[in-house]
Order: sequence, then C-alpha cells, then structure tokens
Amino acid sequence: MATIGAFTALYGSDRPYLNRATYLAVIASSFTVAVTAGVWAAELPYLVVPTVVVIAMVATFLCNALRVGPPGAYMFAVACAAGTGMPTGHLTLLQIGLLVFAGGAFAWLAHMAGALVSPRGPERAAVTAAARAVARFVEAAGAPGEDGARHTAALAMHESWTALVTHQPARPRPDGALSRLRAINRELNLIFVSVVNATADAGFSLSVLADKARSLAAQALDSGNDGEHTDPGHVPLGHHGFSELLKESLRPWSPPLLVAARVGVATAIAGAIAAALDLERAYWTMAAAVLMLHQGLDWARSLQRGVERTSGTMVGLIVAGVILAIHPQGLWLVLTLMLVQFIIEMTVIRNYALAVVFITAAALTIAAGGHPVPDVGHMLWVRGTDTFIGCGIGLVVLALTTPRAVAVRIPQELINTLAALRTTAGLAANGEIATDGARQARRDLQHRTIVLLQTYDAAIGATPWHRDVAERSWPAVVAAQRLAYRVLATCWSLENAGAKAAPEMARSLFGPDGEKEVDRALTALSDAIRAGTRPAPLSNAPEFLRTEMQNLHDSLVYAGNRAVE
Repeated sequence: MATIGAFTALYGSDRPYLNRATYLAVIASSFTVAVTAGVWAAELPYLVVPTVVVIAMVATFLCNALRVGPPGAYMFAVACAAGTGMPTGHLTLLQIGLLVFAGGAFAWLAHMAGALVSPRGPERAAVTAAARAVARFVEAAGAPGEDGARHTAALAMHESWTALVTHQPARPRPDGALSRLRAINRELNLIFVSVVNATADAGFSLSVLADKARSLAAQALDSGNDGEHTDPGHVPLGHHGFSELLKESLRPWSPPLLVAARVGVATAIAGAIAAALDLERAYWTMAAAVLMLHQGLDWARSLQRGVERTSGTMVGLIVAGVILAIHPQGLWLVLTLMLVQFIIEMTVIRNYALAVVFITAAALTIAAGGHPVPDVGHMLWVRGTDTFIGCGIGLVVLALTTPRAVAVRIPQELINTLAALRTTAGLAANGEIATDGARQARRDLQHRTIVLLQTYDAAIGATPWHRDVAERSWPAVVAAQRLAYRVLATCWSLENAGAKAAPEMARSLFGPDGEKEVDRALTALSDAIRAGTRPAPLSNAPEFLRTEMQNLHDSLVYAGNRAVE
C-alpha cells in the first residue's frame, strides 16, 4: 500500500520547489483517495467497474485539462484498480489510507530534498533549456528546419516563463536568483525577436547571437551571479492558470472532455467483458484500456503504444514469474521493487517497450501484496490475456471515436489563432504593450499557436482515411504560425523600445490605418475559413506583415484547390 503512494515521486520533477510542495501533496492525496475507493468498492462487487470507470474518467480529464505530465491519469486508475484486488481484509479503510499517504509523504520528502542544495534548480534548468533551444533556432535560421526550430524555441521559452511566473507565488518575495533568471529569459526573447524580425545589428552575425544564447545558458546555471532585478512590466505571463485551463477544457467537445469520455467508454466495456468472461482480476483489463487512451494520443502513436505494451508485457510476465517464484520478503522485497522502479524510470522515455517489461513485473509484485502466489503460471496467463483484451478494446474505441472532426478541428483552431492575432495586433498598433490586457493577449496568442500545431499533429496521426484534410491544411498552419511569431516579435520590439517610444514606433510600423487594415484582412481570412470558401485578395496590409499575411492567404487558396481536386 505504501509503495502505491510512493508513485507520487513520478510527478512534478520539473516544477519549482515551492509550487512542487503543494502539487505533490495533491498528488499524494489523490493516490490515497483512489486506492481507498478501490478497496471500498471491492466489498461490493457490483461497484468495482463503476468505481474504476469514474476514477479513470475524472483523473483523465483533470490530468489533460491541467497538463499533468506523464504518467498522467494512468497511475491513478491503476491505483484504484489495484485496490479492488489486493488482499486487505486485515486492514481498515483508515489504515489503508494512512499507508498510501505515508508512502506519498516519503516521496514528497525525497522530491523536495533538492531544495536544500539548489533552491532555484528547476527554474535554472528551464531557462537553460530555453537558451539552448534559442541557440539551435538561431543556427537553423534560413535552413529547411527553421519552422520546427522556431516553434521548439518558442515553446521552450513559454515553458521557462511558466516556471518563472505561473509556478511562482502571486507576489513573490524580492529574490535575486529569480529576478536574475527573468532578466536572462528576457534577453533570450530579444535574441529570438532579432532573428524573427531579421533586424539584428550589422555588427552581429547569427553565429554571434547563437554564442550569446549559449552564454546565457551558462549564466543561468551560475548561482554566484544573482542580484540583477527585472522590471515587473517586462515579465510576460506563462501558460494559463488553474481556473482558465478548467474553463477552456469544459467547453463542449474540448479535447480533455473527449479523451475522458473515450476512457470511460473503453474502461466500462473492458470491465464488462472481463466480468462476462469471469476473469479473476478484471482491473488488469481496465487498466490496459486506460493506458491506451488516457494521454489522448493519435491513432498512429496509440497503435505503436499498443504493440509496445503487448510485446513488453509478454516478456515482462517472464520477469514477474521469476520474482513471484522466488517470493522475496522483507528488505529483499523492498530492494527488488527499488531496482525494478529504477530501471523503469531510466528506460520509460527512451524505450517504452523495455520499460513495460519492468512495469509489468512491478505491477504483479505489488498486486501480490507480499503474499505467495499458489499458481504463478496461471496468474501470468491471466495477466497476458487481460492485457491483450484491454489494449484491443482501447484501440477499437479509439478507431470508432476518431471521426473526421479530428482533422476538421484544424480550421477552428486557425480561426481561434486569427482571433488572437487580431486582438494582439490591435493592441500593438496602438503602442499598448505593457498593460495587463496586452500581456494577456500575447500569452493567449502564444497559447493558440501551440494548440494549433498540436491539433495538426493529432490530425496527421489519425487513421489513414482521416488525414487528407490535415495534409491540405499544413501550409496554412505554417503560415499562421509564422504570422503569429512575427506579431509576437513585434510586441517584444515595441516593449524593448520603452513606453514612451512604443506608440510612435507602432505608428511607423502599422501606418495610419494599419490597425484597421490588419483587422479587416484577418477577419476576411477567418470568414473564408469558416465558410470554406476562397478568401478575397488582400488589400493594403502593413509592409512588415505583408509577406506572412499573403502567404496565409495563398495557403488557404491552395487548400481550397486541393479540396476541389
């Protein structure tokens, strides 16, 4: 039981320590609730499947809505499901909850120990990763991989601002390290802007800018150079907060809602089939179905995950059989689980199939509850059957619930991105760059740009017969992304010019009627996407945006021609 709570250590490793403390406390409490609910449901057999389904759906929705990273909802569903099958007759629900929470509490202590050595370690790591990504983008400028490098750098900077702003207290204490890291991140933004706008000083070559970005990475790791303070008005926002993420995810047909519904259907079917076949441990079947679907992966990656899961489980059953046959107890059991979990963590990112071998061994060892297994061979056969059935159900549900709308979501996200562009460009045209509204508009535009590319990735990985719309939309996605980064870079340039100079600089860039022209052009493009028609020729767009806007216009015409063909 305590081992299940210790899975708290799988979460939050990239979060700043103050934020991590609360985050991991919630994770540990969630494991406690999930396991206790599973044990309680086991006393009333007809509640086992509904309880696991509810826990799986709620965990899936919250983990996707709130961007909880891997292993995400899967471990909570497994914890609940394992609780329905563990030998716990000698324990009360209170004792069970305390054991799970004790394991989580110890994981909390282990996770927080790094604060004693490097209190700002996660923030430094985030800024360092952003600096290296910016350096790679500078080196890729003008090369075929420029678009991908630009998006990667922008995403890395977005994540670093999240660590420096979103995951910090609303009113942090004056702190030299945090302020210094924010100053470094701002310099990285200005390097990014220089390359996007192609306005670097004549004395600076791209190689110099790349070297400067790498120098900033080294400065971020240097804890002895803190003390520089950053103007709060120059600190952008990170990603959306708790309430904003929930609000967005609760919209009808939002991806988190769809994934949660898909998990609920697959888990219920898996549980019903397991009950109908009188399988001894139906929760294994449900857990396999959850694993296939909880991350909201596309068809191609889900199919790969299913193959890896099934093949890894088959090999893992042999490893589990050896462990169960030896039946380690006491400290030997502890050491066995430590070794297996260590191997899982070292392999799960780079080689999932290999990690599944040891995930299977760990799961069966924990499920045995430290008790001897009378018939190891039978237990392994049942586990293999359950995994095969659960993975198959997950793939079938995914195929049946992946309509053409997966690809059709791209036009809607293009419209959302253009709406964010209209708002941000309108504020920039007036020289409004440092207000709360302007910073929020820039944050929203960055968010919409990221979501647009994620939507394309999901659509292009759908079943083969659903990919054609996504493939036709790729030029428009790239063009919209370039336009968004051009506008964001312009905002950074205006901010760097200062509050007094920004309005005059904005007028020189946008012209006397630039705001109206941009709004009119973006509205026309949005209307064309919404109606599925060819956009009208563009009128007088500002010179600095004309190329990107014309490319977006032409890409929509191209997509329309492809659709007709």
